[in-house]
Amino acid sequence: MSRRERERAGGKGGGRGPASPVTVTVCRGCCCGTREKHPGVDHAGQYERLRTAVGDAGRVRAVKCLDTCAHSNVVVVGPSSEGRAAGGRPVWLGWVLADDMIEEIAAWVHAGGPGLADPPGMLDLQQISVSRRVSEGLPG
Repeated sequence: MSRRERERAGGKGGGRGPASPVTVTVCRGCCCGTREKHPGVDHAGQYERLRTAVGDAGRVRAVKCLDTCAHSNVVVVGPSSEGRAAGGRPVWLGWVLADDMIEEIAAWVHAGGPGLADPPGMLDLQQISVSRRVSEGLPG
């Protein structure tokens, strides 16, 4: 097996470990994900639908606060290691409240995410800018 084949299979090669997946970080616990701010949204159901739709194509995690409450619900789609090598950077999405947005995020993850695929559907309209202080505070 060549080095490239080992890397694709997740093995070590050329001094690098397995590739990291696309990571979807969902803000939950402050404004985002609360019935008080968005009473018509099933936040827990939305999160589970996202996890199910992404499946093994990426990693979905929830964090307490991304400090961008004016744009709740906030989701950050981080590139895989391959996407980052191709120039992809984390993309911050605001007002993620509808199920079709969840489906579009999952489709983007399956297509390769930032750096490897353009965001599908209307996701480009959901992109928000955040300060460097906020973006550098993203866990992990």
